[in-house]
Amino acid sequence: LLIGLTAMAYQLITGEAFTDVLFSGQDALPALVANAADYSVATLVVLAGCKVLAYGLSLSAFRGGPVFPAMFVGAVLGIALSGLPGMSLAPAIGMGIGAMCCAMLRLPLTSVLLATLLLGSDGLQVTPEVIVAVVVAFVVHTSARRAERAVAAQRESAALAELTHTLLGSTDQMTVLLDHAVDPGDQALEGGDG
Repeated sequence: LLIGLTAMAYQLITGEAFTDVLFSGQDALPALVANAADYSVATLVVLAGCKVLAYGLSLSAFRGGPVFPAMFVGAVLGIALSGLPGMSLAPAIGMGIGAMCCAMLRLPLTSVLLATLLLGSDGLQVTPEVIVAVVVAFVVHTSARRAERAVAAQRESAALAELTHTLLGSTDQMTVLLDHAVDPGDQALEGGDG
């Protein structure tokens, strides 16, 4: 239901077909690239946002793989950025596909190969740009995951400290408890000898 509403919102906002948002993007990718000039930057940004939302909802509840939707979103973002100075369409699409595949799969070499092979005759010429985009995506994604893990570990540590403090009280009480835990055993040993 939410995916259908997202597709309908895309169609109402942009006037483009709702099928751009639905499905994996495998069949829509060639048409998107062939008709890239027909899409405005605003339409491409809305398409990327709606596709990412539908993609996220699909991954959480429905069947489907991560590769083709990631490549489609990467191609959409690449087309949107192809208007930047010094950027042409083929390298932009290759960079988008490679970066999104790398962010999704965390397989840099595979992402470079997928992006360059999908571009056919342009693939070999745009390989350096694709490699740079994939490396940047890999480094950013890895750094973000490390930061996320550090924050999670810090939260766990704080929660454990709070739980320990709640269960045992202050550190003075903990010291007393530890002393009593050791003393009874010592006393039992001393009492057993006498």
